[in-house]
Amino acid sequence: MTDGIILIDKPADMTSFGVVARVRRVLSKQSGKKVKVGHCGTLDPFATGLLILCVGKECKNAGTYMKHDKVYEATFRLGQKSSTGDPEGELIDVSDKVPTRDEIVAALQQFTGDIQQRPPIFSALKIDGVRAYKLARDGRKVEIPLRTVTIHSLELVDYNYPDLKVRTHVSSGTYIRSLGVDIGQALGTGAYCSQLRRTSIADWQVSDARVLADFGVSS
Repeated sequence: MTDGIILIDKPADMTSFGVVARVRRVLSKQSGKKVKVGHCGTLDPFATGLLILCVGKECKNAGTYMKHDKVYEATFRLGQKSSTGDPEGELIDVSDKVPTRDEIVAALQQFTGDIQQRPPIFSALKIDGVRAYKLARDGRKVEIPLRTVTIHSLELVDYNYPDLKVRTHVSSGTYIRSLGVDIGQALGTGAYCSQLRRTSIADWQVSDARVLADFGVSS
């Protein structure tokens, strides 16, 4: 392939750019020339699931793919918070409170529809031209304004304290790590996103995606 899109099921512990680099190397070798490859919406290194890669001339349409709604399955670990909102940050104990299932359901209902959300400081958003995570790593103060995102649905899949598993259909620009933090605040327990999997982007499904092994690449 030299033009089009490729659906990839991203493995854990790999950056989205790492996936792009591996696929680009394979496609360039196959075609005998350098092939342009880019991703359409970053997944955090700890996360897995659907990643859309644009190839060749289709890269000019990357912005269109980024605007689509997405569906995620996420596990939030209650009782602690993380400096990054995920397992890679510094974990701090917050509370040993064990919410009831009814309290969980009530908290989730607060986060459907249009909500105000503050993206994590450890994110790829740019502040004055610099990635927020780079500023945060340098110990600089990072202020990211609230923005409106849409949570179309937020379904309780399983609850076995301290782990709360949800499935959520969200608008473009929604940060699931921030959603976990906000739910933890609402419950009074603290929370961080311990597992995250993107299962669909618009009508594209992770079940239709290829894995890196299909390209002869180890993860």
